[in-house]
Amino acid sequence: MKSIKTVFLALALGAAAVSCSGDKKKGIDYNQFKTEVKLTAEQEKNFNEITAKYQQLQEQNFQAAKAQGGNMDRVALGIKNEELRAQQSIEMATVLDGPQMEKFNKFVDENSRKRPRYDNVLLERIKTEAQLSEDEFKVVNAANDAFEKAFNDAHDVYHGNNNLAKEYWEKFDTQRKDAIKKALSPEHYTKFEEIVKEVQFKGRK
Repeated sequence: MKSIKTVFLALALGAAAVSCSGDKKKGIDYNQFKTEVKLTAEQEKNFNEITAKYQQLQEQNFQAAKAQGGNMDRVALGIKNEELRAQQSIEMATVLDGPQMEKFNKFVDENSRKRPRYDNVLLERIKTEAQLSEDEFKVVNAANDAFEKAFNDAHDVYHGNNNLAKEYWEKFDTQRKDAIKKALSPEHYTKFEEIVKEVQFKGRK
C-alpha cells in the first residue's frame, strides 16, 4: 500500500510550490437559501443562530489549518468540514420541517466544497457490486486516499484556475485507476470502471 501512496505523493510534490495569497474562499450564502423557502420569524432566528455557529466553527478550523503554513492538511480540513455539515444538519432538523429540511440539505450539498474522492457510498458500491476481496478493496481505498492527498497537495498550483485544476484532477485520476487496475482481476476492474464512469471533475462555480 505504501508504494501506491508514494507514487501519488511524488506526483503532488512534483508540482511547483506556488503560494496562494490568503487563500480567500467563498462560504455558503445562507441568505440565498432564505429567499427560496418561507420561514417563520422564530425559524429564521434559529436558522441564523445555527448557520452562524457552524460558519464560525468552520472558519476556526480553516485558520487552524492555515496556521500550519506550507504544511496545511487539506484532507484533514475536508474531513472536519464534512463532520460540521453533518452536525449542522442534525441541529437544523429541529428548526425546519420535512420539506424545508430536504431543500436545506440539497442546498448545502450543491454549495459546499466536496472532498475530491470516491465518497463512502460509492466505495461501498464498488466493494459490493464489483465483489472485491478485502485485499482488493484495501488497494482501492489506498489509491483513493492517495488521489485525494495528491490533488489537495497541488492546490496552491491550480488555485483559482478551474481548467488547470481539471488537468491535475484527470492526471491523478488516471494514476488512481492505474494503481487499482494492477490490483484487481480483469472482471472486477471492468465492473469498477462501470461504477465510476460518471465520476468527473467538478469545478467551483
